[in-house]
Amino acid sequence: MVAKVDADSCTGCGTCVDECPAAAISLNDDIAVVDENECLDCGACEDACPNNAITIE
Repeated sequence: MVAKVDADSCTGCGTCVDECPAAAISLNDDIAVVDENECLDCGACEDACPNNAITIE
């Protein structure tokens, strides 16, 4: 399982970047991008996203 970002819902606020304990998320053109090799699928980003743009799949 890994975090997936819905680019249409992501506003690039950066909350997920700040909350990710593995530093697996970065912003690219104001859209969150997950490094699947670093993601711990812990759900911290999913819980933190104010736009519900991230799911663990």
